[in-house]
Amino acid sequence: MPQMSRQDPLIENHTVDYVPLAERHGKARDLFTLWFSTNIAPLPIVTGAMVAQVFHLNLMWGLLAIALGHMLGGIVIALASAQGPRMGIPQMVQSRGQFGRYGALLIVFFAALIYIGFFISNIVLAGKSIVGIVPSVPVPASILIGALSATAIGVIGYRFIHSLNRIGTWVMGGALLAGFIYIFAHDLPADFLSRGGFNLAGWLATVSLGVIWQISFSPYTSDYSRYLPADIGITRPFIATYLGATLGTILSFAFGLVAALATPEGTEAMVAVKQATGWLGPILMVLFLLNIISHNALNLYGAVLSIITSIQTFASHWTPSIKVRVVLSGVVLIGCCLVALGASANFISQFIGLILALLLVLVPWASINLIDFYIIKRGHYDIASIFQADGGIYGRFNLHAIVAYFIGILVQLPFANTSLYVGPYANLVEGADLSWLVGLVVTCPLYYCLATRQKTQESRAVKLGYTD
Repeated sequence: MPQMSRQDPLIENHTVDYVPLAERHGKARDLFTLWFSTNIAPLPIVTGAMVAQVFHLNLMWGLLAIALGHMLGGIVIALASAQGPRMGIPQMVQSRGQFGRYGALLIVFFAALIYIGFFISNIVLAGKSIVGIVPSVPVPASILIGALSATAIGVIGYRFIHSLNRIGTWVMGGALLAGFIYIFAHDLPADFLSRGGFNLAGWLATVSLGVIWQISFSPYTSDYSRYLPADIGITRPFIATYLGATLGTILSFAFGLVAALATPEGTEAMVAVKQATGWLGPILMVLFLLNIISHNALNLYGAVLSIITSIQTFASHWTPSIKVRVVLSGVVLIGCCLVALGASANFISQFIGLILALLLVLVPWASINLIDFYIIKRGHYDIASIFQADGGIYGRFNLHAIVAYFIGILVQLPFANTSLYVGPYANLVEGADLSWLVGLVVTCPLYYCLATRQKTQESRAVKLGYTD
């Protein structure tokens, strides 16, 4: 099994091209540390606090909904991650094997938009965190510090991102454990266990939030597993990613819920964390800031790879170099900083609302991706065709995938409950967005029927001598 040698460069050489077998390195456990550490951050903690503050669940029902939602959604991210070692290419490039060379462009565009949205939101959050720790630092300077730090990590690339998260797993995991111990070692409010209760709407909303949270990572999970040795198989990357992604998020959501219940009702989430953890609070804030920056590097890395994929679609003989990735990282950095510096006070909540609305387009993509890889093609793709100008055996457009994709979006709209659009049946279960479930239930069998029908027709044509 090839391992990383001492001569291998720190800065990643590959962009969207295939990673040769001789350059594969790493172990499946690297995926556990990456996704565990990434998800111990303020955003999942704030979201976890919503379980008590917005959905009004008590501790027991809240923890159950959190665990179930992330355990269900974690299946999607783990299945997507396990594709990386077999394919050796980024997730968005792989979509050409399902949608065709040009058909995949729309998916790549949406993915880039989501990455950039999260990158901007996180540099605003990082800027506010720096000001909270060191009030003398101006907000614009704080935003720039957060953005430049994340960009430096993203430019160095794959190997450094994994190294940081190996360290982060122990540091952030230990810090969160210390936070739990501190809270439970001190007096808790009399209503800690009884505040809230069970309500179906809040419980389903929490489960849905967990599922959507995990699916949102699926467009770039295999970007961080594509360097693993090809003979590592499917099972080990799946288990490592699943355990890392679900345990990290469940612990963070649970921490937010516990902190919210351990402080007076109505306390803002991060203020609740500070109050509930006493002297440990400022230390946690610093660690959370560092993790925001580290996690945000993934968003920049994914955005740049998506942009390069889009450009390379029209220039099949072009193999982008590390210089191109550096230049594009700088362009994205400047554009995002300009937006962040002009952001309004409620920018993060507005932008997160937009991103969650865009997740409507990810559910049918994830459905098609998983059905195609695991059931239709069973992991066997022609890598050369994926990079050919005419799409090779996958063509420029795969109408079956495109039709299934758009139908998968349309069937969700009546049930959507987002900041941009609320469907006529959005409140069948008040407060719970169940559109993702409709998308999965419709898109998976639809694409399977269309894809297998196409395969049957091609086989018949070959037998009758109608094709070469």
